[in-house]
Amino acid sequence: MGLNKSVGNMYDWVTHTWNPYKGCEFDCVYCYVKSNKGYSFEPRFSERELTTDLGKDRFIFVGSMTDMFGDWVPQNCIKRIINYCNRFDNHYLFQTKNPRRLIGWLKMFPESTILGTTIETNRITSHISKAPSTYERAYAMSIIRFDKEVTIEPILDFDVYDLALMIKTIGPKFVAIGADSKGHNLDEPSPGKIKELIEEISVFTQVKIKKNLKRIYP
Repeated sequence: MGLNKSVGNMYDWVTHTWNPYKGCEFDCVYCYVKSNKGYSFEPRFSERELTTDLGKDRFIFVGSMTDMFGDWVPQNCIKRIINYCNRFDNHYLFQTKNPRRLIGWLKMFPESTILGTTIETNRITSHISKAPSTYERAYAMSIIRFDKEVTIEPILDFDVYDLALMIKTIGPKFVAIGADSKGHNLDEPSPGKIKELIEEISVFTQVKIKKNLKRIYP
């Protein structure tokens, strides 16, 4: 697969994606990767990706089609991938729904790295994902001292002040908000609630609106 230019609904500040580890066991019902015909969810490390020229002065999302910090990913694979990133002068994004596992790698990440997590709602998500609860994710991110971002995507119905407080405890540099892109019939909030949430979050950090949010928040 190699290094790929960022396209579609990817973050507008990410220039490239790179997936040296593939597959995921969180089985989120809304996963956009599931719509890619022929893509296997069996977790596996791609040795040949460690010959990829990552170049320089890029912003690379490492593991955009997987969760590189899921408990099923071997320690040695994570170590080799991070070490490889350190060979190139780029900015990197590592995003996971299992952020407690980021803690053991903080001293190894390249200096120009942003660590992120997904927080779809402050409510229960066990019916749509096998990932840790959003409260577990938020707590782990809150004790990490690093440049951080939070992605609320796909945004699910929520309680405005509870979700805003959850995000605030994390202390992100910015928050990206997006909606479901593939018609999974999720429980989505009203435009009015989204507006309230954006106003609450904007008090303490920057909000970045993803293109796909326009479907439910024109």
